[in-house]
Formats: sequence, C-alpha cells, structure tokens
Amino acid sequence: MGFKASVNIIWPTFLVLGLIAAQPLCAQSSDSTRSVNYFGGSVAATNNGISVLPTFSLNKPAALITLRAGRRLTFEPEFRFSLEGKPWSFVFWGRYKLIQHGKFRLTVGAHPGYLFRTQSLTTNGSTSDIITTERYLATELSPDFYITKNTSIGMYYLQSRGFEESSVKNTHFITLNVNFNKIALYKSYYLKFNPQVYYLKMDKNDGYYFTSTLTLARTKFPLSIESIMNRTIESNIPSKDFLWNISLIYSFGKQYKAI
Repeated sequence: MGFKASVNIIWPTFLVLGLIAAQPLCAQSSDSTRSVNYFGGSVAATNNGISVLPTFSLNKPAALITLRAGRRLTFEPEFRFSLEGKPWSFVFWGRYKLIQHGKFRLTVGAHPGYLFRTQSLTTNGSTSDIITTERYLATELSPDFYITKNTSIGMYYLQSRGFEESSVKNTHFITLNVNFNKIALYKSYYLKFNPQVYYLKMDKNDGYYFTSTLTLARTKFPLSIESIMNRTIESNIPSKDFLWNISLIYSFGKQYKAI
C-alpha cells in the first residue's frame, strides 16, 4: 500500500481529533458538577528513534509527537518521523480506564497502526524512492498495583495483527514492570525510572529482553530528558543486542470543563 492510499485511510482520525479539540471548553472552575476533561501531549527529539516494541529502532535521529484527549476514555495518537521529515509510524490509540478502585488500576486499549518504509523503485532506468505502508491492528491490557502513590508494579500485554504480505502476521508482547514515578532529587528536580523484562513473539520467532526508561524532570517545568536502553537476554529475532537513546521532551497539558 502506498503513502497516498494510507493518508486516505487515516484522515478521518485527524478529523475526530479536531472535533475533540474544537469543543467549547474553558479552564477548570470551581463548579465541580461539570465534567473535567484533559488535553495534552508531548514533542520529543531523539538521537535514535526507538519503537513501541523497544527491540527495534529507526537507527537515526527522530521526532515523536504524542497527544491525549479525554478523561476515562481517551484518544491518544502518536506520530513518529525521521528528522529528514519522512514518516516512520502513526499509531491511533483509544484507551479506557476500566478499573480505578483502591490501589488497583486496569486499562484496556486498541489501535490501528501504520508503519512506513522507504524503498527504491526503478522505472525506465530511473531510480526513485517511494514510501510504502504496512497496516496493523493491535489490542492491549495493562493492569497495575500501586504500592505507594508514586510506586507501582504491573504487567503489559499487546497483541497485534499485520495485514500486508510483508508484515509480521501475529505479534505478542508481554512485560513485567516496576514504575518509580517521582524519585526526589535536589529541590524540585526528580527522576522517573521504569525497568522491565519482556517476552516478544513475532510469528515463529521469539526472545526475552530487558529494557529501562530513565527520565530527569523538574516540577512545573515543561522540558525533561529521557533515555531508553534495551538489552537482549536470549532471542532468535533479528535485532541489535543493545539499543539506547537520549531524548529532549517538551510536555504540555491542561484540564478543562465543558461550558
């Protein structure tokens, strides 16, 4: 499938996002009877774009744009590009916080995803680059148990289906993770640390891995620095044994109430 065809498929998703953002909203007031919603996201620049599945990377600098709109039911699109301006992947998450009682949380989600590849095409002796698209459909399940307000343990399961001839048909991705959301440092600076081990199965190939994300941030400051590292434990999936990156992230967001 070519790039133009994929744009025709995904443009309604942009329309949905625009309708959400264009609703008559105002800043949160003291009237607690009105429904509180959220709109926010982040823009990141990194030396090496690492995929949703951290086994794989773009192997070049990339830009990542993520958005989130809603409250309990959210729309969370992700747009990834190389810094050359070529699209890398688009993912359009819909997520629902199914359980939010006590210390236990359970979120479910699903998305259509589009992976873009640049290929050389030779016609009448002339070679040019074209962008092709692979389509995927995925679902996820994410239970977490909070030990303290800022510390949780959990798991994450994603299953995806590829539709193109060249696609991986069935992918299973399951992690066991620990989340330290706010490790206090000096004054208003803090760290977020997310180590996890995971199992990845892609058709007949599979493997075990360790990955971690470390973030340095400051309270009420929009910029943060983040690094992802991924190490292969044992695998027959073709990939690098070790991946890492460092990213500069600008985050924004605000709660709103309907007029």
